Amino acid sequence: MRQSPLFSGFVYLLLGALFTYFAIQDVQQNGWGFFAYLLVILATFDLGSGLKIILFSFAKNKGKK
Repeated sequence: MRQSPLFSGFVYLLLGALFTYFAIQDVQQNGWGFFAYLLVILATFDLGSGLKIILFSFAKNKGKK
């Protein structure tokens, strides 16, 4: 069974928000280290991918109607 693109997009947005939270916590405790930069990069990719997938899903559904 295939997942809908909308669901996948929301999962990516959730992961991006989670990585952002962890990055903020890490910076507050340890400053800007390698792990903080890694979390920020992961959050950026996840938020961007999630937004792109959701917008694609809406455009695809709009084109069907």
